[in-house]
Amino acid sequence: MKAADLRELTKEELAAKLKEVNEELFKLYFQHGSNQLENTGRLKGARKDLARLKTVLQEKTGEKW
Repeated sequence: MKAADLRELTKEELAAKLKEVNEELFKLYFQHGSNQLENTGRLKGARKDLARLKTVLQEKTGEKW
């Protein structure tokens, strides 16, 4: 997920994606804690996606999370 692509989305779409990535990250942490996660690199990618989403949302709304 690239920041340039995210900037083209509306605030509502960004908020929906933010919720989706948050849920994915929660599931990944749960899998990691129970030793079921094979590719731990997905955690880093999900965290970075979350940060990108929050940054773009903050740029559009001017509000902090």
